[in-house]
Amino acid sequence: MKLEGIIGNANAVEALKGMARSGRIPHAMMLYENDGCGAMAIVLAFLGEVFGDEHKVSGLIHPDVHYVYPVASGTKVNEKVQNLRADLFLKYWRDLMKANPYALESEVNEAFGIEGKQTVINNAEAREILESVYLTAVEGGWKAVVVYLPEKMNASAANRLLKAVEEPPEKTLFLMVTHAPEKVMQTISSRCQAIRILPYTKEEIAEVLVSQYGKTPQEAASAVLVAGGSVGAALHYLSDSEDYQEQMDIFKGLMDSIVARDLSAALESGEAMAALGSREKQKAFCKFAGDCLRKVFLIQQKLPQIAGVSDEEEGYFNSLAGKCRKNFPRQALSYLDRAQMLIDRNVNQKILFCDLVGRMYSCY
Repeated sequence: MKLEGIIGNANAVEALKGMARSGRIPHAMMLYENDGCGAMAIVLAFLGEVFGDEHKVSGLIHPDVHYVYPVASGTKVNEKVQNLRADLFLKYWRDLMKANPYALESEVNEAFGIEGKQTVINNAEAREILESVYLTAVEGGWKAVVVYLPEKMNASAANRLLKAVEEPPEKTLFLMVTHAPEKVMQTISSRCQAIRILPYTKEEIAEVLVSQYGKTPQEAASAVLVAGGSVGAALHYLSDSEDYQEQMDIFKGLMDSIVARDLSAALESGEAMAALGSREKQKAFCKFAGDCLRKVFLIQQKLPQIAGVSDEEEGYFNSLAGKCRKNFPRQALSYLDRAQMLIDRNVNQKILFCDLVGRMYSCY
């Protein structure tokens, strides 16, 4: 895909077009997106313009473009931690990105066979990057290192890379895609040109789904309501509606028990959250619950037209909005954000979700 074919984020796309055409390109850029909002699609389109070879770049087979992403030992690659490198997973990364550059982080982990694992970009990867960037480009032009989720880079790897990011060899680009720029090591992020990739509008998501993925207008209309501005989330919903229904059932069970002031039933919902198959699924539920509470908040503010509630769920959300105190969604959202942070820190899930339920119950 070329930059002209990118839907949405017109300002960012125009800026990248100008860089590619003029050759005045920052040596390091960091694209900040919400999960599944298309930063990788934009990176691939931009590199196609820079390298002048859209086929090799979009096929992820250009010899001068190197990809780095957090990994762990799993069912498809089983290696010692100190030996894990992105190259070992390249086949799975290539297949996924060619099929869906809007893929969610959880889908990347699933493709790698590392669901539920703590992923990292380690020191071995940093050494690999340094070796590649100081070699002459195979095709004699630019070299690029694409880093997916630099916030997962450990301190040792980040410090090793710092010099190369700060003063890279001539015609070398570092392109980073992050979901949490505040977690990227300050010495790295401060040396990157920041570009915000905005969430998509409902109309843009529908256009992508219909024009690029062959979905029907009816499928697109239902998916945009649960996407939260993310094409990746919309595609995931259409490909696996069972996950959505499971999350909705847990959320309804939690909220119904909180509204009924039934602490025992609420704690059972906490047990269901802890029983979700992996940390990624647990984080996904927290995000899903936060999106649901956002809908409740918007309905309470008399803004149902932008809440994004489907016709089938309109009655439930209207009823819930009428029962909740006005400040409950905001308080509960802060607890859900805290729970996501603690999941990353590998806190015991049963204790974590018991605490989450208790906090939400108390603030209702």
